[in-house]
Order: sequence, then structure tokens, then C-alpha cells
Amino acid sequence: MTTGASTPPQTGQPGQAGQAGRPRRSAPRRYLPLAPAAWLVLEIWLFTLVADAAGGLAVFLILAASFVAGAVVVKRAGRRAFRSLDEALRRGAAPSPGGGSNGLLMLAGLLLMLPGMLSDVAGLLLLLPPVQNLVRRRTEHVVSRKLRGATPGSFGDAFQQARIHRPDGKVVQGEVVRERRDDSTGEPRPPLDR
Repeated sequence: MTTGASTPPQTGQPGQAGQAGRPRRSAPRRYLPLAPAAWLVLEIWLFTLVADAAGGLAVFLILAASFVAGAVVVKRAGRRAFRSLDEALRRGAAPSPGGGSNGLLMLAGLLLMLPGMLSDVAGLLLLLPPVQNLVRRRTEHVVSRKLRGATPGSFGDAFQQARIHRPDGKVVQGEVVRERRDDSTGEPRPPLDR
């Protein structure tokens, strides 16, 4: 027995009947929120392995040593950043963008200070200059690619809009002075009335 109601057309993808205009999320974006949970589970598992093999005191000493090493790295990187800023300000030049590798050194120190074996390994790897160069180049590449393909209304679009009048991005400071004429004589008046 039929009631006369028609069935909605199939879209080709199961489970997308109500999401016709919305694009699908990529796999990395879909599973990215699970990364911190997976990281935490792996850290706890590594702690238990090391504690079973070497004992609880060894785990505590590893955590304390990595925290102290991280604090030393952050302190040295911070001092170096402030020293380079002070030198740049003394000679009247703008400080170099990024301050060299100080940002990556601070990140390495923070990773060392976090409790965990994986974060310690990541922090120690980030202390190596070849790894710093690789991370710096990759970050610059990703940022430049994101700024080039900026969609209207996005964060990258704001930088493009700031440079819309001059393609080279130069800012010309100046003042607009309009010439006024005296109504009675027709002669130009000074720009500021007193």
C-alpha cells in the first residue's frame, strides 16, 4: 500500500542528506583533536615501562633533571633574546624578526619542562641545529603558503588587505594640506587659521 509520499533523492554519499552544502573535513582535521589524548596515553605507558624497568626513583630523577634542563634552556634563550633586542635598540635598528633561534630554543625548553618522555625527546631533538633549521624552514613555508591563499575574511587576508594600496608594502607618512582661498580677495590662505 502506498501513501503517495515520495522518497528524497539519494546524494551518492551515505549519511550526507542534511549536509549538502558543507564540505567534508579532511582526515587530519577530523582526527587532530584525538592527538593530545593519544599523546597522554603514550606518555603514561612510557612512564610505566621505565618505572617497571628502572624503578620509581629513576623516573622521578629523569623528570627532575629534564625540568631543570628545560628551565636552563629557557633562561638562556630569554637572556639571548633580550640581549639582541637591547643591542638592536641601542644602535637604532629594528630587531631581527624571530630573534634567530631563540623562539625554538624556548619551545625546546618548555618541552623539556613538561613531564613526559616523549616531550623530553622532542625537546632534546629541537635543541639540535639541523632540526631547528628544518622546523624553521617548514614553518616559514606553511605560513607563506597560508598567507598566499588567504580567503576573504580570514587572518591571512588581513595582511593582504593592509598591503592593498602599495604592492611593495611601503608606508609613506605625510600630511595632506588643502589650499584655502580667502572669500574676499581670492588669495590663498595659510592652512591653519589662527
